Amino acid sequence: MTDHLGLDTDSASAPSHSTSGSVLVTGIAELVTNDPSLEGPLGIVRDAALVVEDDRVAWVGRAADAPAADRTFDLVGRCVVPGFVDSHSHLVFAGDRSAEFAARMTGEPYDGGGIAVSVEATRAASDDELRGLLTHRVAEMRSQGSTTIEIKSGYGLNVDDEARALRLARELTTETTFLGAHVVPPEARGDRSAYVDLVVGDMLTACAPHARWIDVFCEPNSPYAFTEDESRRVLRAGLDAGLEARVHGNQLGPGPGVRLAVELGAASVDHCTYLSDDDIDALAGSETVATLLPGVEFSTRSPYPDARRLLDADVKVALASDCNPGTCYSSSIPLAIALAVREMGMTPAEALQAATLGSARSLRRDDVGHLAPGARADLTVLDAPSYLHIPYRVGVPIARALDL
Repeated sequence: MTDHLGLDTDSASAPSHSTSGSVLVTGIAELVTNDPSLEGPLGIVRDAALVVEDDRVAWVGRAADAPAADRTFDLVGRCVVPGFVDSHSHLVFAGDRSAEFAARMTGEPYDGGGIAVSVEATRAASDDELRGLLTHRVAEMRSQGSTTIEIKSGYGLNVDDEARALRLARELTTETTFLGAHVVPPEARGDRSAYVDLVVGDMLTACAPHARWIDVFCEPNSPYAFTEDESRRVLRAGLDAGLEARVHGNQLGPGPGVRLAVELGAASVDHCTYLSDDDIDALAGSETVATLLPGVEFSTRSPYPDARRLLDADVKVALASDCNPGTCYSSSIPLAIALAVREMGMTPAEALQAATLGSARSLRRDDVGHLAPGARADLTVLDAPSYLHIPYRVGVPIARALDL
């Protein structure tokens, strides 16, 4: 089955390529490579082509100079960008929280408590039910141009259900994150320390084999999330178990999340809505990426992060969806890009690079987020002649991962 782009819609859920032989992708009006040796910060090539071989980019240049290949795929004047890298998502869940969204739109504030609704529904779902929901959500992401996806646990909050979530997520991505420290579940709120003991003990032991990352919701402004000391303990335990660190931080108000992420060498601190000058300085002097999630602010009526302030301080910035059932049930990186441009002070070029190369850096990946020779051939094609159409045509489904 093909769509109006002439692309294969049935392969949207495929997590990887299966290209055999070499493929010349030509007819590209504008190719964004993120290769700094080419034109501008996005490394743009016009009237372009590229050759894919063994699922890798083998050659990039002008179509007139393209070498021969086993097959040719003509995009007839469309734009190609690196596949979006969605470095923050919560896709393993069951249940519905649309009523919570409606309540927020009428003024009810978000404090993290609604996660318990998703926990109850997720625990009650079967493996097959969760697998089906997860597969559908990943397909939805690919249908909007995302080709690398990080998936967190965090809606099980007990040993068996957290391990199950990661095991299912690992079937679709290598970027899996143990988030047993999402919130303290209702049954444990009478003894927070015992729950932290569980997270760093039996739960971590069961989950570490299925995870690459460990994360924590470090948010003293929520009674359900974790303090600085609790968060440090969780992250150190994960690091000692061989996982790499990520942090939810500074979402609901000023807090220690950024400072803790930099202290422990976390790859990314995500949200970054409320930042002090010291937070900015700490990020600028570190390798920790500030991952911004504007879909959350859109869905919670919260202030947007000041991306311009971060960029002007030379902080490394990423954009991701934070697709989740409570605060942002959107899997659309194009929407995140449009919001970053409209509400957060980013240029279209900065927003696109943050959603590709920036998010790849937040996952410590050098094989995705760009289209230089040697990179994974993760291509996103736009039904438009330029990347500028991503924020320009907000809400219009012009982006799709290209399966060759």
